[in-house]
Amino acid sequence: MDPAAGTVPGPSPEVSVVDQLAAVQDRLAGWISDLSTLHDLTEQLARTRTLQDALHELLRAGASLVGARRGLVVLAPADGLGPETTVGLGLGHAEIGHIETIPRRALSYARILDGLPEPGVTGDDTRTGPLDETRRGAPGEGLVPGRRSDPRCDPRIDARTEITEPDIPGEKSLDPRLREVAARLGYAASYAVPLTAEPIGRTGAAVWLYDEPAEPTERQRHLVGLYRAHAAEHLARLLELHRSQQAGRILREELLPRRLPRVPGVRLAVRHSTGPRGGGDWYDALPLPDGALGLAVGSVTGSGPSAVAAMGRLRASLRAYAVMEGEDPVAVLSDLELLMRLTEPARSATALFAFTEPPPGAPGAPPSLEGMGGGASSSSWGSAAMPRKLVLAGAGHCPPLILGELRTEFVETSLSAPLGMLACWEAPSVEIEPAGGETLLLYSDGLLHRTGEPMDRAFARLHSAAAGVPRAARHDPEAVVDHIVRTMLPQGLDDPSSEEDVVLLAAYFEG
Repeated sequence: MDPAAGTVPGPSPEVSVVDQLAAVQDRLAGWISDLSTLHDLTEQLARTRTLQDALHELLRAGASLVGARRGLVVLAPADGLGPETTVGLGLGHAEIGHIETIPRRALSYARILDGLPEPGVTGDDTRTGPLDETRRGAPGEGLVPGRRSDPRCDPRIDARTEITEPDIPGEKSLDPRLREVAARLGYAASYAVPLTAEPIGRTGAAVWLYDEPAEPTERQRHLVGLYRAHAAEHLARLLELHRSQQAGRILREELLPRRLPRVPGVRLAVRHSTGPRGGGDWYDALPLPDGALGLAVGSVTGSGPSAVAAMGRLRASLRAYAVMEGEDPVAVLSDLELLMRLTEPARSATALFAFTEPPPGAPGAPPSLEGMGGGASSSSWGSAAMPRKLVLAGAGHCPPLILGELRTEFVETSLSAPLGMLACWEAPSVEIEPAGGETLLLYSDGLLHRTGEPMDRAFARLHSAAAGVPRAARHDPEAVVDHIVRTMLPQGLDDPSSEEDVVLLAAYFEG
């Protein structure tokens, strides 16, 4: 109050304008901060390349936006084609298991997935949360499953897109089991939202858990709504990619041997990995008549489903030719080349086929020189200590490597073009005699390419890796292939950064 005039002065115009400008600046600063935050979070999400990584990033980013510390996301595509999985943030498997013991009708994320209203809520009651503005039907936008305007929509599903439970301990109407589990795990509130993207519709739901009674503010809801609209589209793309890769993986597994055969005198081990696009590298181990064994590796040009299908046809054809004339690897590959020229004129392939004779003493094995001279009488076909004869032929494929106590060397196969490259393929075969205790290694060039080194250095690295196998492990083909893979590929067989297929097949010849 002014002592002289005895009146109260009105607000200063200058102060009012300053306050208004400050408020506008604060609001603009908030918007800029929100946009910057969303940009950073969406950038981090866009860098994820697998479905699992994207789900983890979604949980982490959503928790930071709504102010929560824990949560979980349930992937359950509405089309029923899977995959179905649950990923937790700050929750272990045991804690997620406790949550899953809650009756489904009492779980907020389950009600979203099932399209069920909150118990006791009907119609368009929005006690469970406001509409997500990012998913309203825009002019010209197609129908999204779960909307009232979608004729496929179950009448029980309303337009609500989120469920908030701000005070679980204090809400007596909630399921007793929900309150019990929440108390045990130490959370007091939850906020659940759906994940929706065309053309599947609902792909899953995410729920974040608060340690104390709380709920997100309108600003937080708006931000997480914008973020999850982008995240759901990204998840849908990764889901499609995951399904495609899974289908290709199953197809390749069906086209390759389910298990390696048991052959007297030989122990086998294999390591195989396919790049993300699905390639045409393959291997085979085929028991042949009279105890013989056929070993093969190969690669078809191209990638994707067509290359996988061509690989399956090529492998099946080679098996048939091997049964008919496996003792002559050149004839097997010549027949295969003729078939490729007639049925796969646009493709080429590399291949290597090795025929291993039956072990000495086996029925059908060639008689040994031992016991056949000097009037000795013996019904034995030979000594088990005699080495087997192995005949092989290659068509543009990497030379095998033989590993033993006294040698580690590449088998010098004759130079030959890949199958399908020449009008008529033929090359001489090579004979070797692996001694007892030696291992023959067949592999694809993907093992060399994955090292990222020039081919001459990659071959040297493979030779060094084989020579470095500990002597105590050389009698175990499983240990041999594991050592070579670890040495050659520090990132492992399933390195997502490489598109190369890898095949490594080991045949250990017992003494």
